[in-house]
Amino acid sequence: MTINDIKIQLTQAPKQKPADESALGFGVVFSDHMLEMCYDEDRGWHSPKILPFGNIEISPSASVFHYGQEIFEGLKAYRSAENDIFLFRPEENFIRLNESAARLRMPEVDVDFCVAALKKLVDIDRDWVPHSDGASLYIRPVMFATDPQLKVKESTSYRLYFLLSPSGAYYASGLAPVKIWVEDGFVRAVRGGIGQAKTGGNYASSLIAQHAAHAAGYAQVLWLDGVERRYIEEMGAMNIFFVIDGTVVTPELNGSILPGITRKSAIDVLRGAGHTVEERRVSIDEIAEAFKAGKLDECFSTGTAAVISPVGELKWQDIHMVFNGGQIGKVSQWLYDEMTGIQWNRKPGPQGWVVKV
Repeated sequence: MTINDIKIQLTQAPKQKPADESALGFGVVFSDHMLEMCYDEDRGWHSPKILPFGNIEISPSASVFHYGQEIFEGLKAYRSAENDIFLFRPEENFIRLNESAARLRMPEVDVDFCVAALKKLVDIDRDWVPHSDGASLYIRPVMFATDPQLKVKESTSYRLYFLLSPSGAYYASGLAPVKIWVEDGFVRAVRGGIGQAKTGGNYASSLIAQHAAHAAGYAQVLWLDGVERRYIEEMGAMNIFFVIDGTVVTPELNGSILPGITRKSAIDVLRGAGHTVEERRVSIDEIAEAFKAGKLDECFSTGTAAVISPVGELKWQDIHMVFNGGQIGKVSQWLYDEMTGIQWNRKPGPQGWVVKV
């Protein structure tokens, strides 16, 4: 397929855009259009179209509802001060989509075509990219199985959609440090499972712990490994970093941790500026000991939705670890400024990281 194969059906009833971008929230408002592609064994991916955003028709026997063959991605489009629209490393998201697809026995996509198709969709709905500082257009590619049958097997047909959602801060507190609950009862994933894939099942399994954390006044859950319940893995929707005695430390990718694109980019930015970054196993005991010794300088997380989210408090069992008096740390603030500066094209970044629409 080429970009010329995309059929375009523009809406005849454009929606009213939000008047107050400060009240957008996250992922609850959607633009006028979406992109759809279909897959079957005989034709592969085919029939790409951009059409008005709306409900879709699918059989209640579709295998996605029964056996969970579903994957997704998350990236953003940003409006610069010059009114240009940029994507941040979109090819990385489609590369990761293919890695998730391989794990769940789903068809891979053509990365270059998907980037071109996404640029076309965003260009059509470019007026939906927020103008406010800190707000952006969240992009959700999602693929799911559609075979109308109940046998436990991989599907032979799939659909892929790109959805666009103008969004504000992921956390209501914005860049203010958040409180995190360390979960040592339930587990999210184990090596050999699907923890490294971006699939809905990973998030569904996290909801029970997330509910308990929210009830106790915490914003997110920090997961430990599923075997020893000792080694730190990731937060509910983000990768985690610590600054220990001046060194930035983050859990190594081990097969049960999602390989975050913001994580990868943040490591490159930190190292490029001369920071020492270690990717290794990190135990919760080590973090608690570093805190007690006064060597735990900062804690922050990274992800597409929030970019950088400073952690003001970690609660593990009866230990409450509070950082910087609950204020954002120097490394966290610097990294946020650098990353968002690159994403909004205010600062130069590595070649190819920002893609103009």
